[in-house]
Amino acid sequence: MNSKLKGQLHMKCVSLDIPMMGVAPVERWEKPPFEPWIPRDFWPHAIFPEARSVVVIGLPIPLPILETSPSIFYHELYKNVNALLDQYTYRLALYLTEKGFPSIYVPRDGYGHISLLKEKPIAFFSHRHAAYLAGLGSFGVSNMVLTREYGPRVRFGAVFTSAELPGDPVLTEQLCVRCMRCVNICPVNALSRKDYPEGLADKKACAERNELLAERFASPCGFCIKVCPIGEDRKQFSRMDASIYEEGKAPEHLDRAWKHVRAYGSR
Repeated sequence: MNSKLKGQLHMKCVSLDIPMMGVAPVERWEKPPFEPWIPRDFWPHAIFPEARSVVVIGLPIPLPILETSPSIFYHELYKNVNALLDQYTYRLALYLTEKGFPSIYVPRDGYGHISLLKEKPIAFFSHRHAAYLAGLGSFGVSNMVLTREYGPRVRFGAVFTSAELPGDPVLTEQLCVRCMRCVNICPVNALSRKDYPEGLADKKACAERNELLAERFASPCGFCIKVCPIGEDRKQFSRMDASIYEEGKAPEHLDRAWKHVRAYGSR
């Protein structure tokens, strides 16, 4: 195992202001931690046979911007974070390749348009499961990976590398507190009250909702991740009370700010 290279990679992430990085050996995909599990064709070494490790990075979604969703504010943030993930994972893959370990990045969204998700609601690679296997978080009722730092308010990107890097321990702690805020607020009832993966989300309903929001330049929805009480970011932004997102419970100054943002820049 190349511990020195992993340390160098970590410092590279620090230099790029990437706050989260984890590593998962590809063998972890072969030992399902729960069922149903990802089919073989979706494993990293099925896509890139040279892969020996998957490097996963995470970028946070700032909570005060997310709170305005659906809005042009969150719409633009989402696009920007996705673009950064693609740029950073590309650069990390290039960095590893130049050090003698052929590597490739995986684009953040593995589909051409959200309308396609209604017919086939899955991408060719799951960054969520990679983040879980790389020790960055655990799955919640929302079907999202929750992290200690940002709850589910983090976007992930991945690099497939031929370097054999030491893996990070998979998180055994269940971060989800089953408050059901994500279930209760979902406008299309896409979530069940069961734990993941027993309670799989209705991805078609979610895609249809986001397709309509995209026509208004206000996608994605984001409701399920903004109401989650998990994450140190809530302390950073003084948002410890997640009940403020319930109808009629927002402080007047926040409610006024959110309505102002939603009234401009989108339909």
